[in-house]
Amino acid sequence: MVTVIRKTESQAERRREILHAVGWQVQVGSTVWSPPTDVYETETEVVVRVEVAGMREQDFEVALQDDTLFVSGIRPDVPERRAYHQMEIRFGKFASAVGLPGSVNADEARAEYRDGFLTVVLPKSKPSQIRIKSK
Repeated sequence: MVTVIRKTESQAERRREILHAVGWQVQVGSTVWSPPTDVYETETEVVVRVEVAGMREQDFEVALQDDTLFVSGIRPDVPERRAYHQMEIRFGKFASAVGLPGSVNADEARAEYRDGFLTVVLPKSKPSQIRIKSK
């Protein structure tokens, strides 16, 4: 059974959602944006799925530090000059930091970019089996 992980919203997360909702007018002063991201877990894995179309697999940087997964990159825009009537597709530098719900085995982690989604699969760490000797 798949469980969706949700954390309570912080003020910063709520502000980011509001800025994202009002669109590109607010983006002018911002240099980094965050793509939509899902985090879920199965019995054996934690899966992070990032929606960011128009990229190549080698354009992503994925790093794991402690219990946080960092995904970043740059989505290029077409260099031609345009007069937009509507602009909702973001481009430029993006970054996302995802707090993981538990320990994972970084050595067995894998990532795949397909159909506009970067999917990072992190196998859960097995609990260490520590034996306590009794006297």
